[in-house]
Amino acid sequence: MRRIMLTVAYDGTNYHGWQIQPNEPTVEGVLNEALSGLFKENIKVTGASRTDTGVHALGNIAVFDTEAKMPAEKVSYALNQRLPDDIKIQDSREVPFDFHPRHCDSRKTYEYRILNTKFPMPVHRLYSYFTYAQLDVEKMKSAAHYFKGEHDFKSFCSAAADVETTVRTIYDISVSKQESIITIRITGNGFLYNMVRIIAGTLIEAGIGRIEDKDIPAIIEARDRSYAGPTAPACGLTLISYEYLEKIPEKSVDTLGTV
Repeated sequence: MRRIMLTVAYDGTNYHGWQIQPNEPTVEGVLNEALSGLFKENIKVTGASRTDTGVHALGNIAVFDTEAKMPAEKVSYALNQRLPDDIKIQDSREVPFDFHPRHCDSRKTYEYRILNTKFPMPVHRLYSYFTYAQLDVEKMKSAAHYFKGEHDFKSFCSAAADVETTVRTIYDISVSKQESIITIRITGNGFLYNMVRIIAGTLIEAGIGRIEDKDIPAIIEARDRSYAGPTAPACGLTLISYEYLEKIPEKSVDTLGTV
């Protein structure tokens, strides 16, 4: 038995998130079906980040186990021929059998994109949140500063989350604007359910002027979801990268067979 790691990119528009849902299309479900058909085995992937409905990814990580002898680096090519245009593998390689994508120290980077202009622009509609309210980017930058570091982010977590702790560390957060697109980029060691979207919603409120930058520490300290801003829509969120802090050992493969 071998364990193969995939780097997966997808447009989440047509999917009810990563995780399998009854009678709904999901990224995990599509991968399971394609891999099972390719290797003629019952294969189930394990994902690093279980992104929500409508959320996109440039580099989510998944692993699966197989008895097949196809060289790991060839899996991406073979699998992409079976996947739809909105899900594609960017890399595939063999990893140690005990490697688990969610049980290693990692840095995850998300971007939330906001189209801030007078009228919606159709080409941006699937990958950004549109608002005509004039946002003050400098106020958003000032408010974002307070999120850096280790905090209890219970105020920025949906009530449905079932976790042992709501403490997370944000290594970096920035707000930038290029033409009409405002981008919130955030890197951390992990994120609670809807955490990035709630932070984005709170920064949008700061940009409008409904929340002052100096209010952010009190919102964090409250540990109460009602204190933070609204949950921003999923379409603006993209998982940019998933980086492991320790190098994953390369597993050499002598067999050069196929499926």
